[in-house]
Amino acid sequence: MTTSFETAIAIIDETNAQDPNITDTPSGSRPAELVYGERMSTMLVRVYPEASEELRLAVRAQHLKRWTRPRADYPMDRKGYHAWRNAAKKAHAEDVATLLSSAGYNDKTISRVQALIRKERAKHDAEAQAVEDVACLVFLEHYFSAFAVKHDREKLLRILRKTWAKMSETARETALKLPMDKSSYALVEEALSS
Repeated sequence: MTTSFETAIAIIDETNAQDPNITDTPSGSRPAELVYGERMSTMLVRVYPEASEELRLAVRAQHLKRWTRPRADYPMDRKGYHAWRNAAKKAHAEDVATLLSSAGYNDKTISRVQALIRKERAKHDAEAQAVEDVACLVFLEHYFSAFAVKHDREKLLRILRKTWAKMSETARETALKLPMDKSSYALVEEALSS
């Protein structure tokens, strides 16, 4: 990776370290979006070790400054969720442009990273699909168990089926090998069997 890459990752991490939301990790309590970005990068290397520099930047910045756009600012229904998610993707892509420019990247690279963050043409662009895959896998490995205790079984099964439909075959194979607790794994099996 280039010097610009190392600089950009440091700036992305410094930005996400400002997240006031804290998550517990084996190494202690840390800013939630900083941890999320690290988990995304780790998963990308596990599943797509030959990922391009642009793809590595996109996964690290996928939730850039997400705490500034709370889900609670939108209606708590499906339409509100989609509006929030689309607005967040657009904002993350806009926010990353300034950071990447300050790290020395040209407009072409910045535009590519922005398109990947927005997951444009995910079913037709292997790198955009990789961003989707990594996000789904990080959700399943690190966030699904806590999410599951807050929602009813039918909703969870629906979400798992939608998540599965978004993933490539490579990601699906990886998902079945993730370290999940028994109840989460049982829900995944049930979602896939029906």
